Amino acid sequence: MKKWMLISATLLLIFVAACSDGNAEQKEEITVYTALEDDMIETYLTSFHDQYPDIDVNIVRDSTGVITSKLLAEKDAPVADVVWGTAATSLLVADQQGMLEGYAPEGIDRVAAPYKDSKEEPHWVGINAWMTGFAVNTVEMEDMGLDIPQSYEDLLDPQYKDLIVMPNPASSGTGFLTVSAFMQQMGEEEAWDYMDKLHENIGMYTHSGSKPAKLAGQGEYPIGISFGYRGITQAEKGEPIKTIFPEEGSGWDLEANALVKKEEIKPAAKTFLDWAISDEAMKEYSENFAITSVPTDKPVPEGFPENPEEQLIENDFNWAAENRGTILDQWTKKYDGKSAPEE
Repeated sequence: MKKWMLISATLLLIFVAACSDGNAEQKEEITVYTALEDDMIETYLTSFHDQYPDIDVNIVRDSTGVITSKLLAEKDAPVADVVWGTAATSLLVADQQGMLEGYAPEGIDRVAAPYKDSKEEPHWVGINAWMTGFAVNTVEMEDMGLDIPQSYEDLLDPQYKDLIVMPNPASSGTGFLTVSAFMQQMGEEEAWDYMDKLHENIGMYTHSGSKPAKLAGQGEYPIGISFGYRGITQAEKGEPIKTIFPEEGSGWDLEANALVKKEEIKPAAKTFLDWAISDEAMKEYSENFAITSVPTDKPVPEGFPENPEEQLIENDFNWAAENRGTILDQWTKKYDGKSAPEE
């Protein structure tokens, strides 16, 4: 009897193990490249994990410039299945290299036309817009007897010499959208002249779009050219930060998604892109951004302009993508000496 019980128990264990192996085989894995902020990613992914527990998401997170470089370097043997929440201008660079696959996610009709590729099967789809803002430490400004800048022009005032920190556009999407805005608003020659003068007041260029706001919040620099959301959330946490949106209008870009072209496109990659523009995902994005590509019922977060879309400059994404390499090469030659060491 004991012998049969032992055999039965052994067979049961084998059956359970076989079932477990079968489930493991059914589990899909996708690799997702993203430039989303670290403190957003897991919150955003909660509803995806709840809906699709059989899909493992391998997140590779880095700054926009690094993600763009990785994609281009891996062109002949792509690693990523999906790009999520990365600057549309960077995705256009990859698209110009034939690296993106057209795909119309479920619910694409809900996405406003300015926030998605115009092709019938779009090569990229935006999820939210982010814009340039100045994170100003009000305590430090008062202690130093400084005026709070209200415009890009104000930033040239000699009173701010070495007191401004800004993202490096070669590594940061926020840095690039800001430089691109200078070019598109002022014209190229005048923009370079402006940046020569601004450079005199720059203490350091960072490799992250959020780092200038963080440094301002810590009091290391009184002014950080960053993106609006970051300064606003730091103020909500009690830091003495006031976010100023420049009078001339803000440079902006879209955090956008795309399907990477490769020999085997996994169904789970398309499932992820469907989810990434779902109502559940949009509600999460709207917690951080005033403009989402699918409208939600959430009011504009406090601290943003009342009509945030009016703050956005006219922005030619294709021009920015086509000229990105030339702009960054010249910017690096002229100003990279003040960049922070690579982390």
